[in-house]
Amino acid sequence: MLIHKSCIAMLFAAVRSASAFSIRSLNHVSAPQKASLLKHFSTAAAADSDTLINNRISRAPVPSSLDARTLSENLDLVLSHLRSRRASDEALDAAKTISTLNLDRVSLIKQRDEALQQRNELSAKVGMLMRESKGEETEEIVGIKAEATTVGETAAGVEESLAEIESKMNSLLASLPNLLDDVVPDGDDDSQNELVSEWGDVSSLPKELGWDEDFTPLWHDDVATNLGGWQSDAAVGMSGARFVSLTGDVARLERAISSYFLDRASQKGYTEVSPPLVVSRTALEGTSQLPKFEDDLFKIMPESHTCNGEDAFLIPTAEVPLTNMHAGAILEESELPISYCALTPCFRAEAGSYGRDTRGLIRTHQFYKVEMVKITTAETSADEHEKLTRHAQECLEELKIPYKKMRLCSGDVGFSAQHCYDLEAWLPSTGEYREISSCSNTGDFQARRMALRYRPAPVADTNADEPKKGGKKKAKKPKPVLCHTINGSGLAVGRTLVAVLENYQTPDGDVVVPEVLRPYMGGLEILKKK
Repeated sequence: MLIHKSCIAMLFAAVRSASAFSIRSLNHVSAPQKASLLKHFSTAAAADSDTLINNRISRAPVPSSLDARTLSENLDLVLSHLRSRRASDEALDAAKTISTLNLDRVSLIKQRDEALQQRNELSAKVGMLMRESKGEETEEIVGIKAEATTVGETAAGVEESLAEIESKMNSLLASLPNLLDDVVPDGDDDSQNELVSEWGDVSSLPKELGWDEDFTPLWHDDVATNLGGWQSDAAVGMSGARFVSLTGDVARLERAISSYFLDRASQKGYTEVSPPLVVSRTALEGTSQLPKFEDDLFKIMPESHTCNGEDAFLIPTAEVPLTNMHAGAILEESELPISYCALTPCFRAEAGSYGRDTRGLIRTHQFYKVEMVKITTAETSADEHEKLTRHAQECLEELKIPYKKMRLCSGDVGFSAQHCYDLEAWLPSTGEYREISSCSNTGDFQARRMALRYRPAPVADTNADEPKKGGKKKAKKPKPVLCHTINGSGLAVGRTLVAVLENYQTPDGDVVVPEVLRPYMGGLEILKKK
């Protein structure tokens, strides 16, 4: 029995896109055809379920980040990934709207091109008639000119409509997160993140430091207070909640941690950068903190400062200025990978965190962090992500802080990341692991937004004609392609200070300085209780 392919496609696509489907929608199909059609669908659906990875459609057909055309051609895949991220209905509607607008865009482009072609043809005809009339503007020429003007106005009107549609599509695209790597597990939140590995024994340091069964480890703020280095009241008095001042040995220990992280990154091939702490709206759009996360940023009043006429913000992370070092550039493949590191204060409004982690250094508006950033190619992206993450892990291992390496699930992974690892350090005061580093591979998601590209190395054309004697084959000049960007904390300095104070405290109230930090503390081995 013959069944029209469009019917199969219609039924299959309806279910794939989770739209409502009813047998009544196939009333135009005969009963035998309908039964056979459903049989075809069952077989196709079963086959398609095998292509699902972690309960979503594999992104293998779409290795790059989304533009309007790619989204429109792969709408089911995009919706599948948005649902996997537990995205809002607004995000799902945005994707569908982009797909619809893209169809309108294609139609308008056709109308504009046809109008422009018609105008050119009319203009050519006017030229021919003017030559024939030896420059005399006949009634026929006047009429054709008028027609050309009308067609030109039509083209201009279509161009205006096209610009409006493209502006709306770009705005909606900016609100959509990255597609997920196939390795990202499906899950609702951080409780469903995947344990990749675990390092260290949480009982090792307590044994070395003489903790007994009766000893209850103190919170880091109490440890710092005992050392005479915790001045939170003074900070809150001048700056408000979620600010802290450190003094004496505690401030010195924080500086030692920062210097150690920077030196270690430099030894691993990262170029140290001292970047600006104020960046433009465009820079934040490039790394995708904007437009979605503006409430989490500290914005500078335009009366005080603007960045080349744009809104200015304090950086939420050095990822922003480091990645934007090459915004709009075309690099050579031979320059990649580029590896940068920077120690900067980071400023975050922590919108939506009211009441969470109000004590200590876990969640503050201002904190220091050593950031690592890599700019690389699609082919080396995954390997460079693993290397960067490993560099962060080694810092914890040299500090002898037990930690877990977690792969973030689909409902917890960041907006710009296609794949992300969190490193969680052991905090004995609460008996739990807390995030101390987040290492993300964004693919070409950020690079597309900031027009960051590289030109692949030329490849000799083996199909070209044989060169002349003594000559060389000409190498084709490849077109620039988007870079991949990777970023991660190496590590968050404040949270590392938390981990050191808590894990290295003694029952007497002192803190033993980790061996790798002693050179940065002038050889000091123990911070004494005051």
